[in-house]
Amino acid sequence: MASVAQAAAVAHQAAAPAPGADGKYTISAPGIKAQFIPYGATLTNLFVKDKNGRDIDVVLGYDDIDYYPVDPGHPVYNAIPGRYANRIGNGKYSIDGVEYTTQKNDGDNTLHSGTNNWSFRFWNVTAHSKDSITFSILDKSNSSQGLFGDVESSVTYSVTNSTWKIKITANSLDQKTPILLTQHTYFNLDAYRNPATSLIWDHTLHLPYSSRYLEADQGALPTGKILTAAPGSINDFASAANLKFGHSRNDPKFQGNCGANGACEGYNGYWLIEDAPKDAVVLTLASKFSGVKAELRTDQPGVVIYSCSWMDGSADVKKSTQGLGKKNNKVVKSSCVAIEAQDYPDGINRPEWGRLDKQIFGPGQTYVQETSWTFGLV
Repeated sequence: MASVAQAAAVAHQAAAPAPGADGKYTISAPGIKAQFIPYGATLTNLFVKDKNGRDIDVVLGYDDIDYYPVDPGHPVYNAIPGRYANRIGNGKYSIDGVEYTTQKNDGDNTLHSGTNNWSFRFWNVTAHSKDSITFSILDKSNSSQGLFGDVESSVTYSVTNSTWKIKITANSLDQKTPILLTQHTYFNLDAYRNPATSLIWDHTLHLPYSSRYLEADQGALPTGKILTAAPGSINDFASAANLKFGHSRNDPKFQGNCGANGACEGYNGYWLIEDAPKDAVVLTLASKFSGVKAELRTDQPGVVIYSCSWMDGSADVKKSTQGLGKKNNKVVKSSCVAIEAQDYPDGINRPEWGRLDKQIFGPGQTYVQETSWTFGLV
């Protein structure tokens, strides 16, 4: 005879919302349609209107949803990595004088909590309507090396009037543990359909409240220093509204600006959001070619910007919705940008930043993040 718990589990599975015939869960509203899969609570497609009024899929991913779990590169396409996103320096952190060791999967550091992080897990679909979907996960203690205590988390994605909203919550059930989450979204606002280039550098990027950024070492780990970008310098996106993302490509320091002893081209760092009014647009990414403009609002204190320097051209674009047939059909170096609203990377190892109460959560404390993207025309 089945136990009460087993019966409840079967009932929950039976009641879980089913995906469409393509295996995806779809939500839509005027001017926007988003599709998701449970693996990593991943956004697979995001359709918005271009300057010609046509639907355009502006995020990266795969046509074959079965490839997400087996992709050896695992670039965390539009998923939720956790329970601690970005880097933990030297694979170590301490809470209340006790040192914990995490999996080093990025040189000397831990990236996104190691190789069993939440972007490698199948989440539960706990609610689904025409304009909203909720994914939930129970992360058992030490499922990712060195991250102890059980954590429950959920993400609700919703759409309304050309806007995609993201609300993430998490609760540590039984002990203090690091929690830092993000939606790891990759954009190419041209959907790889610009015949002149598939690269991202002709997009414009504006961060009006982000003149300061975290200095990083060659492994993209913050050093602890907070620097100010001078107007016109490589890391300046605050001084003007229409700066091209690649405005500093001719600067000799652009190659190697994101470390790896000169191998990382462009950007892989964290910009602080400071003195922004409530609900202000804190980042605008735009493309003249497609006419699409994406505006970010968030309650987070900063944003990671990664210009896809490690994409090697081996991955296909989504040929059903992107590219130009035999042209622009691969994800090449610097052809996309990941934008991740989150708290300070490695803040658990930098008490001088004052972020410990925003990154370490114990029983009775709830992590909450609210972020949105609104799409319009340039």
